[in-house]
Amino acid sequence: MRIRAFAHDDVAPLTDLTIETFRPFFEEVFRPLMGEVIFTVQHGNWRDDYRRQVAGLHAPERHSYVAVAEVAGVIAGYVAWAVDPDRRHGEVVILAVSSEHRRHAVGTALCEHAFEQMRLRGAEIVEIGTGGDPFHAPARALYEQLGCTQNPVAVYFRQL
Repeated sequence: MRIRAFAHDDVAPLTDLTIETFRPFFEEVFRPLMGEVIFTVQHGNWRDDYRRQVAGLHAPERHSYVAVAEVAGVIAGYVAWAVDPDRRHGEVVILAVSSEHRRHAVGTALCEHAFEQMRLRGAEIVEIGTGGDPFHAPARALYEQLGCTQNPVAVYFRQL
């Protein structure tokens, strides 16, 4: 596996990877759990939201970065992070690993790479978030393996 810097040509494949990675959450977890009204209002355009978000993730002038993992020349995953140097705070914004490369330490390597890059940019802590649902259980296990401490948060929705 090779971790490399983001290149402009990565936008389309990383967008596709993000949509592929998180489709099961939105369509198989969130939609059935919350119902159509809440789903539509909250995440009804989730694919377009990711198209916009991924295109703007790498912005060094805003202290936002992306690194890409490749296995045999194929994109296996990526991590996007941001640093607030004044607060000495880093945040992993997105971590996505293709289904065929999960459980092969790609996520671990990407997180460790991002953590080191944050340290080099003055961060003393890192924030990384995920969901509490079954879909996100592998992410929670990874973050705990990396030594992160969970801060339980509850988010509620109700149709009006």
